[in-house]
Amino acid sequence: MTGTALQLGLDTFGDITRGPDGELLSAAQTIRHLVDQAVLADELGLAAFNVGEHHRREFAVSSPEVVLAAIAARTRGIRLGTAVTVLSSDDPVRVFERFATLDALSSGRAEVILGRGSFIESFPLFGFDLADYEVLFEEKLALFSELLTERPVTWQGTTRAALTDADVFPKTENGLTAWVGVGGSPESVVRTARYGYGLMLAIIGGPAHRFRPFVDLFHRSLEGFGHDTRPVGVHSPGYIADTDQQAWDEAYEHFAAMNNTIGRERGWPPYNRLRFQHDVGPEGSTYVGSPETVARKIVDTVTTLGADRFDLKYSTGTLPHEKMMRSIELYGSTVAPLVHDMLASR
Repeated sequence: MTGTALQLGLDTFGDITRGPDGELLSAAQTIRHLVDQAVLADELGLAAFNVGEHHRREFAVSSPEVVLAAIAARTRGIRLGTAVTVLSSDDPVRVFERFATLDALSSGRAEVILGRGSFIESFPLFGFDLADYEVLFEEKLALFSELLTERPVTWQGTTRAALTDADVFPKTENGLTAWVGVGGSPESVVRTARYGYGLMLAIIGGPAHRFRPFVDLFHRSLEGFGHDTRPVGVHSPGYIADTDQQAWDEAYEHFAAMNNTIGRERGWPPYNRLRFQHDVGPEGSTYVGSPETVARKIVDTVTTLGADRFDLKYSTGTLPHEKMMRSIELYGSTVAPLVHDMLASR
């Protein structure tokens, strides 16, 4: 870590959940529940709440900035960001404008986590060619970096119209915090460092220690490009209940539902309980268990990686709202103090 206290946050993709009768809720109700979840996270003193962008039936949120603006009106301290904003299929100018507006509404609490996205539905939806996958992100990230200076921008590329002394409004009061979400390629790590963003590692498979070389590469690259230290964060899925067994039993069917839905598209083998128990174990990247179990695993991860922030993706699959609220409560009231105590004792 860079010397600051570890920050603990929450991530959600707005997964469509099941109601008390076992039926899937509407997207509208899922979004209303999501706002309530963020309010609880703020009341518990958690550091950050991040909402993902997707354009498919399993997820309710396609416009995270609108949801975050609603959350901003009902919260006071929690930082509000995305997980992630798919910059490749968006316009950097519009992204900056939306987040500068969110920053104003939230009194400086807005963050943007930029990424290429692990789903591709937004590309054809907004008229982009997947053959341009790499150049779209490279050019748009470069332009967004210029916009973050909040000075008139002159820029030219191949993916959108050129800009000449273009000024963008509104301005922020203290600058906009920005990260890049990275799945684990060295090229992405170096690019993040080149532009001076924070590094948010999406660790959704395997042990965390596999990512230590990427953290070391990030710090070396920052130094090589002449940047000061930037934060490193971790995003991983999880669920918390009173005991390990209760957490495993309550979470499994919902984790399996999401894994099998995505797996059918990507050619993965069917998800099973044996795989789940491996994922929640010491060598897995899923943080499911009692508060003590989850706290120990978080401490091991952030210590191994030297991370400044850990964001738990608390919504997975069809997990009901009431169970997510209980998981958030335990995360903020019990896991967070345990993590900070364990880190202090080390």
